[in-house]
Amino acid sequence: MQKKIDTHVHAWNIEKVEYDWLKGNASILNRTYSLDELEPALLASEVGFGVIVQSANNLEDTTAMIHECSTRDWLKGMVGWLPLMQPELVEERLLFHSSEFMKGIRHLINDEPNPKWLLQKPVTESFSKLEKARLSFDVVAVLPEHLECILRLSEKFPDIFWCIDHLGNPPVKTNERFGKWGVLMKELSKNPKIFIKISGLGMTTKNLSNWNPDEIQPFIEFGLEWFGTHRAMMGGDWPMVELCGGYTKSWQAYEQIISKNLSTTELDFIFYQNAIGFYKLIV
Repeated sequence: MQKKIDTHVHAWNIEKVEYDWLKGNASILNRTYSLDELEPALLASEVGFGVIVQSANNLEDTTAMIHECSTRDWLKGMVGWLPLMQPELVEERLLFHSSEFMKGIRHLINDEPNPKWLLQKPVTESFSKLEKARLSFDVVAVLPEHLECILRLSEKFPDIFWCIDHLGNPPVKTNERFGKWGVLMKELSKNPKIFIKISGLGMTTKNLSNWNPDEIQPFIEFGLEWFGTHRAMMGGDWPMVELCGGYTKSWQAYEQIISKNLSTTELDFIFYQNAIGFYKLIV
């Protein structure tokens, strides 16, 4: 049986942690989501392991994820958060949050008004500390400027491994082939330490409630063509996917697309081996 790792799981408790992006949100996301709800879908999709990813730019969310990892055997790591605008605190917090589960860092740059937030001096000073600590960085890119930032940062910090979440928000809605997104992704693919995550693509479609795999297939194939099967991982993006048909629909769509022309060995890298290598997981 194919071993599978979901590298992009979320959970949040709105009574214990503050999520700025949920303020005023009238969607189904504006409630507490426990991983207890996800586990049946993981079982149905034969996903045996997971990595939980930050949902808020605060330390309370990271602390909650450490707790989740310590109480659920199938969670093998987390992508947490650090106050990157305060480099003097980053090293201290790295020690405070030193944990066998801390595998990488992410910041919700998609919520920052400044699209070049990552290039600010305090943030780049913090990246030097992440590089020293050998922590990877997940990139939630929704604008071309976000991808441009990673091009510059990956040159400045050559020892950091980067993961472009959700394929960097490809132009699925406009069906552009492949525009500025494509140009930037090709450039990013030249760096062997930049990976892609096949995740969250239902959210990029025109009709969230009625999308089909054909809409996202060209963009997944483009990502695999340029990054290869050794630098791609799978992510379910639950519970965000509840907005676009649910976990099973998204996961099965990704499987259907990538399984068409790849060998069993290549699929093993995408489903399992790449996640272990990138996040340094022990499974």
